[in-house]
Amino acid sequence: MSGKIIDRDLIQIVEQSAMNAITIDCVIFGFDNGILEVLLVQHAEGISKGKWGLPGGWIKKKESTDDAAHRLLAELTGMDNIYLEQLKAFGEPDRFPLRRVITIGYYALVKREDYNIKAGFTASDAKWYKINEIPDLIYDHNEILAYSIKNLRNRVRQAPIGFNLLPEKFTLLQLMHLYEEILGIEMDKSNFRRKILHMKLLVPLDEKQQDVSHRAAQLYKFDPEIYEKLTEKGFNFEF
Repeated sequence: MSGKIIDRDLIQIVEQSAMNAITIDCVIFGFDNGILEVLLVQHAEGISKGKWGLPGGWIKKKESTDDAAHRLLAELTGMDNIYLEQLKAFGEPDRFPLRRVITIGYYALVKREDYNIKAGFTASDAKWYKINEIPDLIYDHNEILAYSIKNLRNRVRQAPIGFNLLPEKFTLLQLMHLYEEILGIEMDKSNFRRKILHMKLLVPLDEKQQDVSHRAAQLYKFDPEIYEKLTEKGFNFEF
């Protein structure tokens, strides 16, 4: 008799002690009136009932983690076809009080005006919070949020993903305020204008702002072809 002898009792012990609990948690960023915000949900049941946290949930056996993230966003917020990027796994042994659970973190960028946010599934409420007014969240969700902000700050310097937060038509000042909010810095208006226009990423429109109390500014939109090229190739956008 050749080959290794399979110890079925040992396999059963290993299977019983192996991880089988993996979840998805997603940081959803929005941009409204010059302010960067995050969508939080209030749990309607379980040990976290009444508390606020990131949208998330369990992964089905026959779906990928990416598919699970898209499904959960649709179930909890009605969102679909949005920019979504995986962060990393968060797996401290005591991050979930009842048992060992590993979560895969994601972040999403959405145009707020495109969605009518409503709570659903296991959430009793859903609300946008300003990035500097985040309450104490359940489990390690404050840590996941902090990591996602750090990741977003790095990514916007390398790819024009921030455009996913803006309306289809926007001003240069709106775009600058978006970068200021994400990066947490103040920018020189003329320097920003020069750098962003030099990238040929924006298409100037023969339109100006409507219904504003100040002098109406010119509107722009991004060039989808250049956007795809710069997102794929990357760039170094230092301010």
